[in-house]
Amino acid sequence: MEPRISLVTLGVADLERSLRFYRDGLGFPTTWTADKGVIFFQTAGTRLSLYPYDKLAEDVSESFRTPRPKFSGITLAHNVRQKDEVDQLLTAAAQAGAKIEKPAQDTFWGGYSGYFSDPDGYLWEIAWGAFPFLADGSLDIP
Repeated sequence: MEPRISLVTLGVADLERSLRFYRDGLGFPTTWTADKGVIFFQTAGTRLSLYPYDKLAEDVSESFRTPRPKFSGITLAHNVRQKDEVDQLLTAAAQAGAKIEKPAQDTFWGGYSGYFSDPDGYLWEIAWGAFPFLADGSLDIP
C-alpha cells in the first residue's frame, strides 16, 4: 500500500457559513451544497471536506462530543508559487470573514508566510518559498 492522505475533514458549526467562506470567499471549487449534509472541495491533491462538528465527533465516538479547544495542534497549509500571493490570499480570507492571526512576514526558514483562522477557528498557513512545485501542483519535498 502506498501512504496517502486522501481527505481532510473539518468539523464545522455552521455548514452553510463554512461553504460560503471556502467556496465564495476563497474560491475552493465544489458542486456540493449544504443540504447534502457534507461538502467536498476539489483541490489539487488532497480533498477538503466540511461536516457538522457534532456529527463528526459522534461518528468517531460518543466520548469525542466535547467542545473543540482553541488550538488543536494542527494547522493546514496552502503553499503558493509567488511571494505576493501570500498577501493576496490573506486579504481574500479576511474579506471572507477570516481572522488574521499572524500577518505575512519573512520567516526563519527563508520563506514568507502568515496565518488566518477560518470561521470555526481552524488555522491556515499561507506560505511561499519552502519547496518547489511539481507539474501536478504538489510540493517537491525530498
